[in-house]
Amino acid sequence: MARTPGRWTGGTLTARDILRPHKVADAMFHPAWIPPSLDPAIDKLKRIRVIAGAVASVGVYTVFADGFDPTELLENALLASVVLLFITPLTVGVMLLVWRRTGTLRQLRTPLLSSLALLLLFVGSVVALVLLVQTVNGTGNTLVVIGVGMTMMWMLGFVARGTFRVSGNFFGTGAVHRCLPALLATVTSWLVAVPDLVTGDLHGLGFALGVVFILGAPVTVTAIALLETGRLRRRYGIRLGAHPAGHPPVPGQVPPMPPVPPSGHPYVPPQGHPYGPPRANPYGPPPGAPYVPPQPHPGRRFVPGQGGGNPYAPGAGGNPYGPHNPQPPYGP
Repeated sequence: MARTPGRWTGGTLTARDILRPHKVADAMFHPAWIPPSLDPAIDKLKRIRVIAGAVASVGVYTVFADGFDPTELLENALLASVVLLFITPLTVGVMLLVWRRTGTLRQLRTPLLSSLALLLLFVGSVVALVLLVQTVNGTGNTLVVIGVGMTMMWMLGFVARGTFRVSGNFFGTGAVHRCLPALLATVTSWLVAVPDLVTGDLHGLGFALGVVFILGAPVTVTAIALLETGRLRRRYGIRLGAHPAGHPPVPGQVPPMPPVPPSGHPYVPPQGHPYGPPRANPYGPPPGAPYVPPQPHPGRRFVPGQGGGNPYAPGAGGNPYGPHNPQPPYGP
């Protein structure tokens, strides 16, 4: 079902979908106002970027060092959300200063506010999940554990699916500029990974293995972002430093062909029976006698084989059966 432009969920969310957290997350974290990707190749690059970004956000090195710890996983997610809350507006603000030199910023107000609302929605969801986990772990009431635990499981699926969605569209910033999601993913992955490397907090890993796990994800995200922005520049003329209003129009979808009538090709006139009578020439003379003999001039004598007067008119050269008035050969 096609989404309705201008609405957040696009009319795809129903009351039955409330029980399915992944459906709610798809509608909430990938709104209808986010523009679709330009080609399938960019979609593939975004999927790879999402995987590499998840490595940087979750911190796979903690799994290898200390085993899987849900509490530490949630702490890393909460820390990443706080980083996003400050770094994303700061990075976008720097780009607005760059774009201001070649265009106005008034037309970018609506997509910027929508992206900010999506960012706040995601951060609020992560905070709510952390609070639910702490409530379940800190209470001994069975009813509270059951009720809050079911809500926590729903929120866990909702946040997990939402993380996948916002990692792909990066809070809908593609509605502001097509290259902005790749830039934000690169900046965020480096800011999440570099502090551990600078402080030497390798979580029990050796230096070499810690560098590989800490820097592997941001390096991968950066390489994919460069490929993505390079493809946008070469194929569509979209540059990161150029104002979005100055971009050339992107190719739209090819309109469907009109239905073919039963008589044949839609642009060929219907053909008649191949063995039927020939059709008249539309540019020929009107139907009638193909030849009309020339009409003689009044008073002209009739000459056999040629035009002339009436062969039955009286007088010489007239009717051979008319009265004969011979004239003497010699005059008086």
